[in-house]
Amino acid sequence: MAHKTSEPPHEHAGPDLTGRLVCVAGLGVSGPPVARALLARGARVTVVDGRDDDATRALAAELTQDGAEVVLGSTPLPEGCDLIVTSPGWRPDSPLLARAVETGVEVIGDVELAWRLRPAHQVWLGVTGTNGKTTTVRMLEAILHADGRDALAVGNVGTPIIDAVLPDEQGRVHDVLAVELSSFQLHWSNTVRPHAAVVLNVAPDHLDWHGGLAPYARDKGRIFARGTTRVVNNADEWSVRLAEEGDPHTPSVGLRLDTPRPAELGVVEDLLVDRAFVPDPVRGAEELAHLCDVRPAGPHNVANALAAAALARSIGVAPASVRAGLQAFEPEPHRISHVASVGGVDYVDDSKATNPHAALASLRAFESVVWVAGGLLKGAEVDELVDTAADRLRAAVLLGADRAQIREALSARLPDLPVVEVAGPAGDAPADHGVMDAVVAEAAALAGKGDTVLLAPAAASMDMFVNYHERGDLFTEAVQRLR
Repeated sequence: MAHKTSEPPHEHAGPDLTGRLVCVAGLGVSGPPVARALLARGARVTVVDGRDDDATRALAAELTQDGAEVVLGSTPLPEGCDLIVTSPGWRPDSPLLARAVETGVEVIGDVELAWRLRPAHQVWLGVTGTNGKTTTVRMLEAILHADGRDALAVGNVGTPIIDAVLPDEQGRVHDVLAVELSSFQLHWSNTVRPHAAVVLNVAPDHLDWHGGLAPYARDKGRIFARGTTRVVNNADEWSVRLAEEGDPHTPSVGLRLDTPRPAELGVVEDLLVDRAFVPDPVRGAEELAHLCDVRPAGPHNVANALAAAALARSIGVAPASVRAGLQAFEPEPHRISHVASVGGVDYVDDSKATNPHAALASLRAFESVVWVAGGLLKGAEVDELVDTAADRLRAAVLLGADRAQIREALSARLPDLPVVEVAGPAGDAPADHGVMDAVVAEAAALAGKGDTVLLAPAAASMDMFVNYHERGDLFTEAVQRLR
């Protein structure tokens, strides 16, 4: 049976917030737009934030002018408040949120608020997963634009989601949202029901926040709400498991990197093929794109492209638009970005690979690798990563706070592998630019013709760099100087 491709109406009246006292927890990225949206709907708004620095005070002054009350340096529960809209990163056990739960005050996130305020005609297509979310959402946006849809990528990709559900100065809102959803945002979402959604993958990450892998995965699985078409990565155990635990009457669409079965999208030779959103999935199929249309290359990114295609096809996007969108898609920086070829050696920046799962996907894209790795592992283990990628590793250059843990895993599995450690500044001091010059120089000395020097750290960057962007930029600059 073919899957439905029409766009169902969302008849959902927004809540009446007139005169209601709402507390906004946190003045981070989502806090100010949430406060302004609530004020525009007639709510009385109190914003609380434990910080009291110059930047926070400047934001507080702006919101005070807009009509909000702002409390800095502490996070009290305002008397008479019956709703808290929390920033995604606030842990459930933070004192304010714990007190709210104890006293029966509802706690939601910015995504849940946006869902409740969205216009009736707006369709949401949701994307979550440990890795690949931003790439998939951007691909989806490009495909939707190629099909002539009034669509916007939102969530953790630039535009705050609350801004995308409210009318602009001309009174318009986008028809379709490609929504990137983190586990934090989903934790604080109660009624969000995208038209279609995908869990790309689940691997250990943010376990300190969620309290373990199972709670983390369960929060990811909240995207598979009742009535939401579930797009399932058949190669990922948790994606399959979370879909199976949902409503048995809700349709599922599978993704695979080989020949698709009915109700699946997959790969046949060099083609991306749809056997789900077609009139006769048993005997028919639609060609969507060629493998060469997917950038950056790599099996994990083909899976991202198939996920974006499935979500787009769920609302009737034409097959030709999938290919046109993938061809138009511009990859984000620091995601398997080819930097240069020097002396027959390719240098690739995948600084965004901030956990072992992402680093393994990157390593699988290359046959012979000098691996640049290290940083903050955040409690993650790397033994399975090293074991799986062992036949591709020619050498390793390690940096960062947890480099010793990676070295131990390499020594246990590959005792003869050349490994060089580059020490950074003592203590928690930020790295100077010379550290990455040293890393690249060591990698160049270890690499031979046909090798790829791959920055895929498997770890966060904040021990030595401002963020993964700076880490990737410094790697790129060091490679350019090497040339």
